[in-house]
Amino acid sequence: MFKKNKPDNTPNPWKTHSTEERYSNPWISITHREVTNPNGGPGIYGVVHFKNIAIGIVPVDEEGYTWLVGQYRYTLNQYHWEIPEGGCPVGELPLDAAQRELLEETGIVARQWDLLLETHLSNSVTDEYGVCFVARDLQMGAAEPEETEALELRRLPLSAAIQMVMDGDITDSLSVMALLKVGRLLGV
Repeated sequence: MFKKNKPDNTPNPWKTHSTEERYSNPWISITHREVTNPNGGPGIYGVVHFKNIAIGIVPVDEEGYTWLVGQYRYTLNQYHWEIPEGGCPVGELPLDAAQRELLEETGIVARQWDLLLETHLSNSVTDEYGVCFVARDLQMGAAEPEETEALELRRLPLSAAIQMVMDGDITDSLSVMALLKVGRLLGV
């Protein structure tokens, strides 16, 4: 199963003196913390807490093709290609969220699902945790994007998607990790 909170015997060298929430919305919260750093000096730390698990899916068909989703990313002010992705709210299983997101963004329903990876996406200032799956034995249907999603769908050989990562055309962290790992596992 998932190792999100894997026990570790390493002692925490940081000491937190106070935590103050400075911002919160349905997706994130930001806290300011007064701390003592590992060398004993006073300091501050800002932490962005993500309220959902990041979910990514690499659909692979019997011909060795995959699907990428293109969309304009508001935070970067740029158009990006990435694997189908979404969020897993508290109380929903990551696999259920992955199945829902794949259907919403691509119209694809998969009969076979395999856990590909678990990751922390930017652990210096966030606690964002992600889970990626490989979806196979695919059936095509109609996409059901959310109101905030203006998506373009592209089917291409898995090797071409991996080359897009290598060429710097795909920079989304979940997409980079998932495509490179699935390529390694499948020998692409």
